[in-house]
Amino acid sequence: MTASTPILTIDGPSGSGKGTISRLVAQQLGWHYLDSGALYRAVGVAAGWADIDLADPAALVRCAFDTNIRFRDAADGELRVIVNDVDATDELRTETAGAAASAIAAIPEVRAALKDRQRHFCEPPGLVADGRDMGTVIFPGADWKVFLTASAEERAERRYKQLNSKGVSVTLAGLLREILARDARDAQRAVAPLRPADDAVRIDTTGLGIEDVVKQVLALVKR
Repeated sequence: MTASTPILTIDGPSGSGKGTISRLVAQQLGWHYLDSGALYRAVGVAAGWADIDLADPAALVRCAFDTNIRFRDAADGELRVIVNDVDATDELRTETAGAAASAIAAIPEVRAALKDRQRHFCEPPGLVADGRDMGTVIFPGADWKVFLTASAEERAERRYKQLNSKGVSVTLAGLLREILARDARDAQRAVAPLRPADDAVRIDTTGLGIEDVVKQVLALVKR
């Protein structure tokens, strides 16, 4: 990470649209992209493969250090996540992986193990980093900070449509419960709780289209 490399952080709760918005903004700016949530999900998946107990912090820290995680752009433009040389992209999108990521993200030692790995994504010409603590912990000196949110009901609906389009059978009521539970865990954890940075621009994406949000973010950067 260099002082001359511009950084845009986009934080927010699950289903706020930060992943989609961040990738599109990064593409339009020609910058690198960091999906920090995928790192935690990847560690959670690797821990599951190794039958590691999510209540064993020491084992999870070792897993965080030992797990090889790479991002690869597929021919169709989709971001693929390679975990220990296995394409785990689809598994990372499951609710099980999301719950595991939320659980291990509450462990201070795991967060510390992944901090430097996240910062190494900052390379010229710039970086768009999305997550839950990008603007508050990982890149507190970022040039621009955005915090996206949306109603829990709309976030559940978005997730429902996304999973149904991939053939995953879920219920809207179940997803809403999981989103509310994860919001509570992320906001109440002792280390790096989910909250907007003091200098972040807040954007409520409820009822907004993807293009509208992308335009707002790009306008902030260009201004």
